[in-house]
Amino acid sequence: MIDPETADLIRRYTAGVGLLEAAIAAVPEADLDRSDEGGWTPRMVVHHLADSETNSYVRLRRLLAEPTGTVIAGYDEGRWASTPALGYTTQPIEQSLAVLRAVRAASAQVLSRLTAEDLDREGVHTESGRYTVRDWLRIYAEHAEDHADQILRACGRRPHVDG
Repeated sequence: MIDPETADLIRRYTAGVGLLEAAIAAVPEADLDRSDEGGWTPRMVVHHLADSETNSYVRLRRLLAEPTGTVIAGYDEGRWASTPALGYTTQPIEQSLAVLRAVRAASAQVLSRLTAEDLDREGVHTESGRYTVRDWLRIYAEHAEDHADQILRACGRRPHVDG
Protein backbone atom coordinates (compact mmCIF):
# COMPACT_ATOMS: atom_id res chain seq x y z
CA MET A 1 0.00 0.00 0.00
CA ILE A 2 1.33 3.44 -0.98
CA ASP A 3 1.07 6.19 1.64
CA PRO A 4 -0.88 9.42 0.89
CA GLU A 5 2.28 11.53 0.50
CA THR A 6 3.62 9.16 -2.15
CA ALA A 7 0.25 9.04 -3.90
CA ASP A 8 0.30 12.85 -4.06
CA LEU A 9 3.85 12.84 -5.48
CA ILE A 10 2.75 10.37 -8.16
CA ARG A 11 -0.24 12.60 -8.97
CA ARG A 12 2.03 15.64 -9.25
CA TYR A 13 4.53 13.73 -11.39
CA THR A 14 1.76 12.66 -13.76
CA ALA A 15 0.28 16.18 -13.91
CA GLY A 16 3.66 17.79 -14.62
CA VAL A 17 3.43 17.41 -18.39
CA GLY A 18 0.11 19.25 -18.43
CA LEU A 19 1.58 22.13 -16.42
CA LEU A 20 4.50 22.36 -18.82
CA GLU A 21 2.21 22.26 -21.87
CA ALA A 22 0.04 25.00 -20.37
CA ALA A 23 3.10 27.14 -19.71
CA ILE A 24 4.36 26.66 -23.27
CA ALA A 25 0.88 27.43 -24.66
CA ALA A 26 1.03 30.78 -22.82
CA VAL A 27 4.29 31.70 -24.57
CA PRO A 28 4.05 33.21 -28.05
CA GLU A 29 6.43 31.62 -30.56
CA ALA A 30 8.41 34.87 -30.66
CA ASP A 31 9.10 34.57 -26.91
CA LEU A 32 10.51 31.03 -26.94
CA ASP A 33 14.01 32.51 -27.05
CA ARG A 34 13.44 35.22 -24.44
CA SER A 35 14.43 35.19 -20.79
CA ASP A 36 13.78 38.10 -18.46
CA GLU A 37 15.89 36.32 -15.85
CA GLY A 38 18.99 36.09 -18.06
CA GLY A 39 18.90 32.30 -17.75
CA TRP A 40 17.55 29.56 -19.94
CA THR A 41 14.88 30.45 -22.45
CA PRO A 42 11.61 28.50 -22.69
CA ARG A 43 13.05 26.67 -25.72
CA MET A 44 16.10 25.60 -23.73
CA VAL A 45 13.96 24.50 -20.79
CA VAL A 46 11.85 22.23 -23.00
CA HIS A 47 14.93 20.58 -24.50
CA HIS A 48 16.43 20.20 -21.01
CA LEU A 49 13.25 18.54 -19.76
CA ALA A 50 13.32 16.00 -22.58
CA ASP A 51 16.94 15.14 -21.80
CA SER A 52 16.37 15.10 -18.07
CA GLU A 53 13.31 12.93 -18.40
CA THR A 54 15.11 10.37 -20.53
CA ASN A 55 17.88 10.23 -17.91
CA SER A 56 15.27 9.86 -15.16
CA TYR A 57 13.55 7.05 -17.09
CA VAL A 58 16.74 5.00 -16.99
CA ARG A 59 17.45 5.91 -13.35
CA LEU A 60 14.04 4.71 -12.18
CA ARG A 61 14.35 1.41 -13.98
CA ARG A 62 17.88 0.84 -12.74
CA LEU A 63 16.83 1.54 -9.15
CA LEU A 64 14.01 -0.98 -9.43
CA ALA A 65 15.74 -3.73 -11.41
CA GLU A 66 19.40 -3.68 -10.41
CA PRO A 67 21.04 -4.67 -7.13
CA THR A 68 21.12 -2.30 -4.18
CA GLY A 69 24.02 0.12 -4.54
CA THR A 70 23.92 0.36 -8.33
CA VAL A 71 25.56 3.54 -9.59
CA ILE A 72 23.14 6.20 -10.82
CA ALA A 73 25.06 8.59 -13.06
CA GLY A 74 24.57 12.33 -12.94
CA TYR A 75 25.13 14.50 -16.00
CA ASP A 76 26.26 18.04 -16.63
CA GLU A 77 23.04 19.71 -17.76
CA GLY A 78 24.82 23.00 -18.48
CA ARG A 79 27.20 21.23 -20.82
CA TRP A 80 24.33 19.49 -22.56
CA ALA A 81 22.57 22.87 -22.99
CA SER A 82 25.68 24.45 -24.50
CA THR A 83 26.50 21.60 -26.89
CA PRO A 84 25.61 22.94 -30.36
CA ALA A 85 24.75 19.53 -31.82
CA LEU A 86 22.01 19.08 -29.19
CA GLY A 87 20.28 22.23 -30.47
CA TYR A 88 19.01 23.70 -27.21
CA THR A 89 18.96 27.19 -28.72
CA THR A 90 17.96 26.35 -32.27
CA GLN A 91 15.74 23.28 -32.56
CA PRO A 92 11.95 23.41 -32.61
CA ILE A 93 10.42 22.19 -29.35
CA GLU A 94 7.81 19.76 -30.73
CA GLN A 95 10.04 16.68 -30.71
CA SER A 96 11.29 17.39 -27.20
CA LEU A 97 7.71 17.84 -26.00
CA ALA A 98 6.80 14.50 -27.60
CA VAL A 99 9.75 12.83 -25.87
CA LEU A 100 8.74 14.35 -22.54
CA ARG A 101 5.12 13.19 -22.93
CA ALA A 102 6.05 9.66 -23.95
CA VAL A 103 8.75 9.09 -21.35
CA ARG A 104 6.66 10.57 -18.51
CA ALA A 105 3.71 8.39 -19.51
CA ALA A 106 5.91 5.28 -19.48
CA SER A 107 7.38 6.16 -16.09
CA ALA A 108 3.91 6.98 -14.71
CA GLN A 109 2.85 3.43 -15.57
CA VAL A 110 5.77 2.10 -13.53
CA LEU A 111 4.89 4.42 -10.65
CA SER A 112 1.30 3.13 -10.64
CA ARG A 113 2.63 -0.35 -9.86
CA LEU A 114 5.06 0.59 -7.07
CA THR A 115 4.89 -1.11 -3.72
CA ALA A 116 5.98 0.39 -0.41
CA GLU A 117 9.10 -1.80 -0.62
CA ASP A 118 9.93 -0.48 -4.08
CA LEU A 119 10.14 3.06 -2.70
CA ASP A 120 13.10 2.11 -0.52
CA ARG A 121 15.15 0.47 -3.28
CA GLU A 122 18.37 2.40 -3.55
CA GLY A 123 21.44 3.12 -5.55
CA VAL A 124 24.30 5.58 -5.26
CA HIS A 125 24.04 8.79 -7.28
CA THR A 126 27.40 10.03 -8.54
CA GLU A 127 26.63 13.58 -7.36
CA SER A 128 24.36 13.21 -4.32
CA GLY A 129 25.15 9.83 -2.78
CA ARG A 130 22.40 7.54 -1.48
CA TYR A 131 19.47 7.72 -3.88
CA THR A 132 16.18 5.83 -3.45
CA VAL A 133 13.09 5.47 -5.60
CA ARG A 134 11.37 7.75 -3.08
CA ASP A 135 14.13 10.38 -3.63
CA TRP A 136 13.68 9.99 -7.39
CA LEU A 137 9.94 10.57 -7.07
CA ARG A 138 10.34 13.69 -4.90
CA ILE A 139 12.81 15.20 -7.35
CA TYR A 140 10.86 14.49 -10.51
CA ALA A 141 7.42 15.34 -9.09
CA GLU A 142 8.75 18.89 -8.68
CA HIS A 143 10.91 19.07 -11.78
CA ALA A 144 8.29 19.83 -14.45
CA GLU A 145 6.42 22.11 -12.01
CA ASP A 146 9.54 24.14 -11.34
CA HIS A 147 10.38 24.45 -15.01
CA ALA A 148 6.81 25.35 -15.99
CA ASP A 149 7.09 28.21 -13.50
CA GLN A 150 10.51 29.15 -14.90
CA ILE A 151 9.05 29.36 -18.41
CA LEU A 152 6.26 31.63 -17.25
CA ARG A 153 8.61 33.88 -15.26
CA ALA A 154 11.07 34.09 -18.18
CA CYS A 155 8.32 35.66 -20.25
CA GLY A 156 6.96 37.92 -17.52
CA ARG A 157 3.95 35.76 -16.65
CA ARG A 158 2.74 34.53 -13.28
CA PRO A 159 3.79 31.01 -12.22
CA HIS A 160 1.16 28.40 -11.36
CA VAL A 161 0.15 27.77 -7.77
CA ASP A 162 0.55 24.15 -6.62
CA GLY A 163 -2.48 22.47 -5.26
